[in-house]
Amino acid sequence: MHLQVAVAAMGLVLAAPRRPRQSSRARILSAAQGLFATRGIRAVGVDELIARSGVAKSTFYRQFRSKDRLVLACLEAWGRARAGMVRTARDSHGSGREALLGVFDDLDDLILRGDPPGPLERVIVEMGAEHPLSRVAAEQLDPSLAHLEEIAAEAGLDDPASAARTFQTLICGSFVAAAEGDQHAAARARDLAAAVLLAPAGDGFAASSPDSAAL
Repeated sequence: MHLQVAVAAMGLVLAAPRRPRQSSRARILSAAQGLFATRGIRAVGVDELIARSGVAKSTFYRQFRSKDRLVLACLEAWGRARAGMVRTARDSHGSGREALLGVFDDLDDLILRGDPPGPLERVIVEMGAEHPLSRVAAEQLDPSLAHLEEIAAEAGLDDPASAARTFQTLICGSFVAAAEGDQHAAARARDLAAAVLLAPAGDGFAASSPDSAAL
């Protein structure tokens, strides 16, 4: 406070602290993720990526030797974000059934805010299942599937692996529906997930403990 008074007395103005500038690579990645998420891979060209990120063409190719390399980096970032979403649900909603349903609660919040973590499914739909980029996109879903299986086991479900795939399907469907404009897809998917958890033992993936009916 004394410094501010002294500076004011001398007729000087304190400059606002500068925010650290993003690296060229980070700016390119940020621009690419936004463009690819909203318009798809094929519709976005290198010139537009360069213009949106504000870097020179030589800088772009120094960071990413091709557009495909940039797409791969985006897919990896989206995969980390997807797995992070599941981990966050596990940390913030507890374990077991609460965490499984919490994934959909968190996804619902992200969709409503317009910030869902990485449309890996859109890449698969756009490029076709056999395209190399689609295979990478599918691989990027594996870490989140593994986390879901761990949570399903904690929930006491009879078949955690199959249950995890069911929940993964619901999550992927929520992303696709949200991309088509359904802002409440995750909320509906949560209802379906709850129905899976409430299914009678031996009929689906029900929890083996009797307190599953408390959901």
